[in-house]
This record gives sequence, structure tokens and C-alpha cells, in this order.
Amino acid sequence: MRLEEVVNNNYSKLNENDLYILKFICSNKKKCRNISINDLADNCNVSRTTILRFTQKLGFKGYSEFKVFLRWEEQEEENTEEDYVSKFYLDLEETRRHLDNKKLSEICELIQNADRVFVYGTGMTQTAVAKEMQRTFLIVSKYFYVIEGETELKTVVSDITDKDVFIAISLSGNNELLKGITTIFKMNRINTISMTKFSDNILARNCKYNLYISTAKINLDKGRVHETTAFFFLLVDVLFRQYLTYIKTQSMTIEEENNEEKGIETD
Repeated sequence: MRLEEVVNNNYSKLNENDLYILKFICSNKKKCRNISINDLADNCNVSRTTILRFTQKLGFKGYSEFKVFLRWEEQEEENTEEDYVSKFYLDLEETRRHLDNKKLSEICELIQNADRVFVYGTGMTQTAVAKEMQRTFLIVSKYFYVIEGETELKTVVSDITDKDVFIAISLSGNNELLKGITTIFKMNRINTISMTKFSDNILARNCKYNLYISTAKINLDKGRVHETTAFFFLLVDVLFRQYLTYIKTQSMTIEEENNEEKGIETD
């Protein structure tokens, strides 16, 4: 588990001071892996007790355990810094680990019961993922509406109701337009699902359900950086397979209930 996931899972507990501490830590991770609680408190202009409470809000017993976590995270990064293939498989495994079957089942139930399912991707690849989702679910007669482009999104958004589901796909999860739209959806209790990379991001915070991919940055020459989006397509396939399982289970349950009403015994 990375710091970003820990923050996402506990974000609602954090106050303004906590967010300032978090910002400092994220900007100075190497430094924070070794400094004392008193030094961190001085750097953030807060008390030692405030730092301790901050780490406990994130689920750690205390500051020492939090520092161990930061060092472990550093070790994981160093072990895969130059081994690009190993990094890919580690990202794949981490993506798999973050898939919660209970949440997947709840998402499948939302999709099954929704009047309409809208899908929006923030870029070319993300839109391609949305179209792949549309194509895949078409097989089981579940029709998804792919929203293409910001203009279309602004037009459609006022027509989306609490009987619909809105799925947003964004690598960073920090798209300003989606921030505003999902904030309104949250207030209106509209079911929303985010698909983002594993990070502390606005979209994940605003959406009721979150699906993550793990994608470590690969630093290339001349300042170029690569982040794979391939796992989004795998995520779609996993969700579809879970959906098949869900509708099969629902069908069996309905059949058993019908048999009980008719007085037919089942093995």
C-alpha cells in the first residue's frame, strides 16, 4: 500500500493543519523518512502532538510506525527503479491487490439497476477505455453512453439523475471540469465511480466508488516520463467478469425463489 492510498482512505478525517503537514511530507519524502517528530513539527510550524495525531488519523500507531512505512515505500521504489519489466509486473500485482470484491459487487449492482450508465474519459486513451467498456457490456445487453469531449459533457450533465450511474476515467484524477461536476453529483446523491491511478486525487474523493490502477512513473532521458494506461483496459475486463458473476448469481437466486414458491425442492 502506498501513501496515496492511505491518504485517500482517511482523507475525510484530515483538517487544514493535517493537509499542510501532508503537503510538506509529499514534497520532501526523502527528508521526512529520517527526521524526528520534533524536526517535522518545526518544519510544519505545528506542535509535536499535532504530528502524532496526524499519523494516527492515517491509521498508524504513532510517528515511528509512519516513518517505517515511508522507508518501506522508498525501498520498494529503489528496488524497481531500473528494472522496467519487473516494475510493470509489480504495478500489475498492486492493481490486482487493490481490487475489492465487495466493492466490485456493489458496483455491478449499481450498473445492473441503473436506468442509464454514462462514461466519460478525460483524454484520448481514457475515451478509448470508455468505448471498450461500452463494447464489452454490449454483449450482455447493458448499454453504456460514452460522452466524448468537454462540450458534450457540459450538455449532458444536467440530464443525469440519481437513477443513473456516472463513470469518470482520468489518469491523474485532478481534472478541473470533473471536480466541479462530481461535487454537484455528490450533493445530489448521484452514483459516481472513478477510475484513476493510485494517488491522492480530487476525483476519487468526490466519487462514491473508486477503482484504481497502479502505474509507477518511468523517468526517461531529456526529462521525459512514461506512465502506462494499459491497466485501465484490464480493469474494464475484470469489472465485466465480475458483472457476469453477479448476474449469474442473481439469476440463480431468482430461480431458487421461484422454485420455492412452486414447492419444488432443489439439491
